[in-house]
Amino acid sequence: MNEARRFPRRRVLQLGAAATALSATARIGWAQAYPARPITLVAPIAAGGGVDTAARIVAEKLQEQLRQSVVVENRPGAGSVIGTSFVAKAPRDGYTLLLMEPGAVLARWLSKTVPFDVTGDFSPIAMVAVSSLVLFAHPSLGFHDLSGLIAFSKANPRKLSVGTPGVGTPHHLAAAWLNAAAMIDITHVPYRGSAPALNDLLGGQIPLIWATPVAVMPFVAQDKVRVLAVSTRQRDPLLAQVPTVSESGVPGFDITIWFGVVAPAGVPSEVVARVGEAVRAAAELPDVQRRMSTLGYTVDYRNGDRFREMIMSEHDKYGRIIREAGIQGD
Repeated sequence: MNEARRFPRRRVLQLGAAATALSATARIGWAQAYPARPITLVAPIAAGGGVDTAARIVAEKLQEQLRQSVVVENRPGAGSVIGTSFVAKAPRDGYTLLLMEPGAVLARWLSKTVPFDVTGDFSPIAMVAVSSLVLFAHPSLGFHDLSGLIAFSKANPRKLSVGTPGVGTPHHLAAAWLNAAAMIDITHVPYRGSAPALNDLLGGQIPLIWATPVAVMPFVAQDKVRVLAVSTRQRDPLLAQVPTVSESGVPGFDITIWFGVVAPAGVPSEVVARVGEAVRAAAELPDVQRRMSTLGYTVDYRNGDRFREMIMSEHDKYGRIIREAGIQGD
């Protein structure tokens, strides 16, 4: 009787082991076949800016490494919420990826409703590069540095306005943080991307903008735009002559633009590893480093685990800063 009972159990265990082996074999085979069709890399910002150009460099090199078409799809809006939310809800098969940037981390703190959890709804694959933000001014203004801007703004509250690519962007945080920390009142004007904000700065319709440097520096060389300060704690190596906000009277001010590749949570780990290796190989290419440099970015590759740690750290840091400064979301 006992022997009869043991046999079915032994048989069940054997079948279970076989099923596990088949499942593992299937996963390995599926990962080896990946990618079997084109991949979409969603850029949650408007076409034409530095992040968009960087996304296209990443897509081009992933295409070469993975030997499969990688297409950039721009899904801008609500900071980066629309594109980021789209990828969070995409199939977990590795064929829809996101070029994540700080707007995804800031969304919870600067927007009233956010349809994703940046720390739980994504599988970080690899970070690619970093940059600073720069505060630019129209040359008609009577001051030449951030200290002069702060003094003018204290004497003339709400007389100045500053353009950004939109609500919920790091640029928006920079504008709000500077107001709160320096106890000034500069009106935030959100645009639908960096290009229209720059056009209005050049045309004199707005006196200040926060922007990544690449598109604006040629106009600085022509004396059509003035540089006031950079957003990172340390000076940007590509703009070594420009002082930081922190050293110009606002201690602790530190906003870094970064971007990397993520997938929806639950994508097979084999696929995450495959794409991550492709990103690593691309980041080591001198051509990629040179092209990122011309965009104002410094290549800073980090694997998925380190990228996840950075996302969580940035999320906590900005939440604390925004609460302590009393910055209100829109």
